[in-house]
Amino acid sequence: MKINVNGERHDVSATALDAILDELGYGGAKVATAVNETFVPAPLRAQTTLTEGDRLEIVAPRQGG
Repeated sequence: MKINVNGERHDVSATALDAILDELGYGGAKVATAVNETFVPAPLRAQTTLTEGDRLEIVAPRQGG
């Protein structure tokens, strides 16, 4: 299925958000996620499914000061 990840088109085979993150190489990374502009907390990723054309935003925390 085709989804938009951080503004770029990606083909993914998974539908559950946690599996999509694994497929995209974010496996155990600490990231924030939003699907179609709605924040998805980490505990809800396994039960959150995406469909064709959905928009996924993945944001990694930054360090610095």
